Amino acid sequence: MGQITIFTAPKGFSDPHINIIQRNAIQSWKALGPRVEVLLIGDETGMGDTAAEFGVGHLPEVERNEFGTPLVNSIFDLARKSASSQTLIYLNADIILLPDCFTVIDAIQKRYRDFLLVGKRWDLNISWEIDFNTEWTSGIENLMKMEGQLRSISAMDYFIFPVHLFQEIPPFAIGRAGWDNWMIYHAVHQPWPVIDITPSHRVIHQNHDYRHLPDGAAHYDLEESYHNVDLAGGMKSSYDLLDVPLV
Repeated sequence: MGQITIFTAPKGFSDPHINIIQRNAIQSWKALGPRVEVLLIGDETGMGDTAAEFGVGHLPEVERNEFGTPLVNSIFDLARKSASSQTLIYLNADIILLPDCFTVIDAIQKRYRDFLLVGKRWDLNISWEIDFNTEWTSGIENLMKMEGQLRSISAMDYFIFPVHLFQEIPPFAIGRAGWDNWMIYHAVHQPWPVIDITPSHRVIHQNHDYRHLPDGAAHYDLEESYHNVDLAGGMKSSYDLLDVPLV
């Protein structure tokens, strides 16, 4: 099957725990093999060095809002213009992928030209750098069985879609509320097939705190989140996984 481009907009790598979980995520994507191209977007601390270390693409010239937060439309545009594949995966930079991730993507590609794939995530506490030269997947899967928590319908950390879609996105602030809901809302109203692939596509979110945000609080009450909701058209656009079919 065809190539797949994974792109993300990481936080800076200066915080020790954020550094560990982002390195884990990037290495899990690289471990998927030659089908995968990885793009890191932004110029946060340590990003260029990390991209060079792991041999992945680095696109630093992202547009930002007045708070210095990268904009979603710029992130997606940079990825689209640089991608060498016809299928894109946006992932938050703390998400680990397992090697079986291609199965459902390949099946959907055979059936649909346009699509958006979304799903829930499994939350795990990981505070160590994974050794990807070992049988790491069995260790992670055992940890998922013992400690993993399947998150709610509102935790959407990845979007899989063909490169020709989502060419016009409002200038949302990344890492704030509202833009992920708009992604589903927009796709449903095109209409493109929007499919929840939770049962067949396991993604692992490495838990972390919010010390990178003002007062260390979650992003929901930030001015940028309220602005995102306004850009999305208000609460009518607040779709989540309840609004899409499960496969």
